[in-house]
Amino acid sequence: MSKSARVILVLSVLLSLQTIIAAEKTFEVDVRTEVKIPMRDGVELSANIFLPKAEGKYPVILIRSPYGKGNEKHGDGLFYAGRGYVVVSQDCRGKGSSQGQWEPFANERNDGVDTQKWLLEQPWCSGSIGTAGGSYVGFTQWISAPNAGDHLKAMFPVVPLVDTYGDGVYIDGALNFALMMGWGSMVALKPGELVAMFTWKEQDWNKAFRTLPLNEWDSVLGRKIQYLRDWVAHPHFDEYWAARGIRGQWQDITVPSCSVGGWYDIFSRSVIEHVNAVRAESRSQDARKHQHLIMGPWAHGISQDGKVGDLNFGKESVINLRELQTKWFDYWLRGEKTGADTWPAFRIFVMGRNQWRDESQWPLERTKYTPYYFHSEGAANTVEGDGKLTTEKPSAEPSDEFVYDPNDPIPTAGGCNLVGCPAGPRDQSEVEKRNDVLVFTSEVLKNELEVTGPIKVVLYAASTAKDTDFTAKLLDVHPDGSPFNLCDGVVRAGYRDSKSEPSLIEPGKVYRYEIDLWVTSNAFLAGHKIRVEISSSNFPRFDRNLNTGEPFGTGTKFIRATQTIYHDKERPSHILLPVIANSN
Repeated sequence: MSKSARVILVLSVLLSLQTIIAAEKTFEVDVRTEVKIPMRDGVELSANIFLPKAEGKYPVILIRSPYGKGNEKHGDGLFYAGRGYVVVSQDCRGKGSSQGQWEPFANERNDGVDTQKWLLEQPWCSGSIGTAGGSYVGFTQWISAPNAGDHLKAMFPVVPLVDTYGDGVYIDGALNFALMMGWGSMVALKPGELVAMFTWKEQDWNKAFRTLPLNEWDSVLGRKIQYLRDWVAHPHFDEYWAARGIRGQWQDITVPSCSVGGWYDIFSRSVIEHVNAVRAESRSQDARKHQHLIMGPWAHGISQDGKVGDLNFGKESVINLRELQTKWFDYWLRGEKTGADTWPAFRIFVMGRNQWRDESQWPLERTKYTPYYFHSEGAANTVEGDGKLTTEKPSAEPSDEFVYDPNDPIPTAGGCNLVGCPAGPRDQSEVEKRNDVLVFTSEVLKNELEVTGPIKVVLYAASTAKDTDFTAKLLDVHPDGSPFNLCDGVVRAGYRDSKSEPSLIEPGKVYRYEIDLWVTSNAFLAGHKIRVEISSSNFPRFDRNLNTGEPFGTGTKFIRATQTIYHDKERPSHILLPVIANSN
């Protein structure tokens, strides 16, 4: 080795050691509580601020939450301030010690922008800001991201709500009932009231959820909550929702982001949609390139032992969230070479096989969309019926019928839930005993079949009602016969063509419906079966369609509807599976 090469090598080693020493340097932490930050309208929001006890300017990590800003022992605050960051944990407007009126979604855009502007004016701010937090705290990150400015360097949203209408409050025309009324109530209550609500059992929730009319559902709480009524009063996308979301603003999001989601999370579909939208439309090359997503087998939170619902996905499914977030912020806010810039666009956990895999795009380029058609001799009702699922197109086959009774809806048994009903993969055996559930099952698989991507059902159906719902569910049937849900969806007939201009259906007329079952990644192992359930309710995950066609939220009465599902040559109902070849 030449002398000059040795000098370069020594210098490289010294620089590396300096980087390691700098990264490991720790600071004492100065905690400033109840700091008042003024908004443009004069309202002051309260924050706890964690600073390194040393002169200088530091990058800032901002956390804006309606769940409490923590105290002087705030874990992330102490950890990151000890590493040379300033952490600002703020109560949202009307929550905690912050002034103003609490209304979910309404003020977060401006309050987030105003808070960041204030941070930039502080003597300890280096001019670089990152944002962190999960669920609604993910929303507070996304909503203030469009046109944020170059100072916003990075976001790290975990199981985030991104857009309010189609991701949170309404799902394909149906009210995302248990989540939005349950969560919306809980965040409106005072601490004493909230403690009482936490004692509710599942049967208490189900009784409350049956309250009609929906536009006065808050009567079960004993007081009026205006924003719950407003949500019911706006059942389709309009200016009310446009002001509370970022849909259509993806080109203005120029900040790199690493999101974390779960296949059974309440926002599993939306987090992928919005990451992809920014990757495709942002005017910033960095933002397009550095939208990253980690999708695990989780519900609304990262499992620490591998268990989710009724299944255990093993220790391989557990990730160190703080380690990932630290690498992300160290790279984007401090310029350290942590490798975060080389992360894959998508890191997904393939269930069944229970393995992580890196992908460069979603859906996967090698996807082979494969229709699996519904078949029966007219008796697919219940798991004991004659429903079959094959790749062969049907010819002349009789239709299937069931009666949907809003007074006796299909109970929610797992899935993408949070409040008032079970979440994650659950055994669906009890659901499949019902006569108002059509069950279509494949033969036993001889070889493994991976299904990774967006899932949809194409359904040809008629109803005796003016408006109704159709639901669909994809399941993995284990060798012992236990059926576990992977993903599901709903379509409200009135919203079959438009989310902004609903229209009733003609009783008895056959319509083509597309039911979005959201997303999954699952290897159906040899010895397993693929199954699809078709029905008209999933309660209380979605509100009950009363079948009357009355203006939404006003009805107190309901009628039964006879639903006819067609699967013949002209009307080949099927599920479209994104099959992945050569994926081992």
